[in-house]
Amino acid sequence: MSILVTLNKIERSEALRYLGYRGNQPDENTLDLFDECEALLLKAAVPKYLYRYFDLHTADGEITVGDSGVSLTGESIASHLKGCFGVVLMCATLSAGVDRLLRQLQATDMTKAVIADALGSAAIEQVCNMADEEIQGLYPDKYLTFRFSPGYGDLPLELQRDFLRLLDAQRKIGLTVSQSSMLIPTKSVSAIIGISNTELPKQKRGCAGCNMRAHCKFRKAGERCV
Repeated sequence: MSILVTLNKIERSEALRYLGYRGNQPDENTLDLFDECEALLLKAAVPKYLYRYFDLHTADGEITVGDSGVSLTGESIASHLKGCFGVVLMCATLSAGVDRLLRQLQATDMTKAVIADALGSAAIEQVCNMADEEIQGLYPDKYLTFRFSPGYGDLPLELQRDFLRLLDAQRKIGLTVSQSSMLIPTKSVSAIIGISNTELPKQKRGCAGCNMRAHCKFRKAGERCV
């Protein structure tokens, strides 16, 4: 199902955290820039998300998504989906208009570009949270895992191409993947959510399994991204 959503406001606290403010309040001039960049980004964005359910098959240690032939490899995803009978593949994007805006700002005003980029990261997280809520509502008596994206832990980033193909994401919401397996538009997310009949053990999105661990700006500042 493809959903077009409306964003009227972006979570400012999340954007500030991405910028490393760590609880400090920016000055009035910076706040004015935030207001300006938020208005520009909301005007440029066409937020959408898309999801689809698949049975989960496990045989001889291999986990496959329905009858698609797509295998989920790695210890991280095996642990994440343990006890699940099915999965929902989902993806979300702010649209190509946001990429164009960011490129324009990078060419004209880097301060605004950095702020708009942080606001875009916060905005796509909000869109993903909306998708989470809707998906959870479809399975009120089931237990769902948190979103797990290709590239996290040892789940190959290249799986994004398969995820988008199974979702028909290019046709439905204009989301594609580059030769290096990065999502286009850039302010986009693809992920898998497990579904179980029984309560799942509490899991945390920790740093140890993340493929960005060595380069993470949050870890360098003594924080976490989740």
